[in-house]
Amino acid sequence: MDLERDSESVPDPVTTIAWRLAHVTVHILKARTYSVFDDPDSDPGGHSFAGTAAVALGQLDDAYLRWKAGFAGLTDGRLAEPIGPEERYFEGQPMATLILHVNREVLSHIAEIALLRDLYARHASA
Repeated sequence: MDLERDSESVPDPVTTIAWRLAHVTVHILKARTYSVFDDPDSDPGGHSFAGTAAVALGQLDDAYLRWKAGFAGLTDGRLAEPIGPEERYFEGQPMATLILHVNREVLSHIAEIALLRDLYARHASA
């Protein structure tokens, strides 16, 4: 048995709020806005990670607004068009499928952030 990485006895570490905010901002919103809507200002490769919560929240707001602008102007026809190879897991599926997936991902991770925030606050006051 490998004691250093036995999945049953050594769980993965709990991620931080900062990591989850960066994940939503960079890997979910910016990456998709860049690849699907060709927004050069959303290039995830040029992202500077935040040093404060205020900066991280500003980055999240900006990334979300760019994502929203990208899909807000899509016509019904474009929403029904198949996705190209830029989204390998969704290639051939309607654009609407990707939009729903990204929005579910954002909601899921933001809920996790809220839970962690509440747990940290509860732990700090105990």
